[in-house]
Amino acid sequence: MFKDLRTQLLVSVIAALILMLLSIWAVTREYMILAVCVLVLICFYMIYLLFWFWKNISEPIDKLTGFAKEIASGSYGSQLADSSQNEIGRLTDAINDMSEKVALAEKARTDFISQVSHELRTPLTAITGWSETIAYDPAVQGDSLRGINIISKEAERLTGMVTELLEFTRIQDGRFNLRIETIDIAEELEDALFTYGKLMKQAGMVVHYTPPSKDLPMIPGDPERLKQVFLNVLDNAMTHGGDGKMIDVSLGRDGNYVKINFRDYGNGIPEAELPHVKEKFYKGSSKARGTGIGLAVCDEIITRHKGRLDIYNADGGGCMVVIYLPISSRT
Repeated sequence: MFKDLRTQLLVSVIAALILMLLSIWAVTREYMILAVCVLVLICFYMIYLLFWFWKNISEPIDKLTGFAKEIASGSYGSQLADSSQNEIGRLTDAINDMSEKVALAEKARTDFISQVSHELRTPLTAITGWSETIAYDPAVQGDSLRGINIISKEAERLTGMVTELLEFTRIQDGRFNLRIETIDIAEELEDALFTYGKLMKQAGMVVHYTPPSKDLPMIPGDPERLKQVFLNVLDNAMTHGGDGKMIDVSLGRDGNYVKINFRDYGNGIPEAELPHVKEKFYKGSSKARGTGIGLAVCDEIITRHKGRLDIYNADGGGCMVVIYLPISSRT
């Protein structure tokens, strides 16, 4: 067989035409035995070409398609072995080279984000500390005090963004680990609501919490990471759904899972943006400031708990976030 697929196809077509012409010539000359033999040979030849096409073209293309999907899903740097020297082999080499270069670019971006985030933490801590100290000075009044409070608030917001960026780099570097223990999910959720409650009241938000109708079993989970998810979802509901002035939170059981619902009454999410809201650095058309990775981190945390985080627009307006956590670690 030829290494070049185009040459192989050309030779195969020429050979098939020659055999067909030979069978026609044999029929016209009434060499029926020869004609039958040639037709049988053509049949075997076509079957052979079919299997050759399946093994050398169709199957490698299916592998390349699956490999490309793996890269698109984030498996940067992975390689696909292919010893063939034809067009399929050259395409495989090109995709492997692309995968390696994307992995290097992703690592460079992650390293840059990590370094910048670490460099920002020290000055932000100093700004926050000094702004709070100055705010307690009785001599600072009026617009000066208002300006100091704005500085403190913005520094706190930037600190939260830096924390999210560091979480992102931990995920990318494989340093993102869970400390699983047996937890009371109702207690963890209620603690998060209490922690964030004062801030939501200051923003004019009313939280309606519906506890489970009956006691839920203890579940495996990382309490700190789950609290991080709850606070992030509440913050998003307050930031993006603040126009509705209300958030509904409920907790219950759904089969082998604990189900937690967060629903705001804002404008919801544009339908075209819904499939992308959990993607890293995706911010959509929202005017709210942020890194665009908070939900990506939350989704990673829930996924590592073997659970699921769903986001969709609720009937009647607003956005619904639903978290499923398995009751058993074997789920």
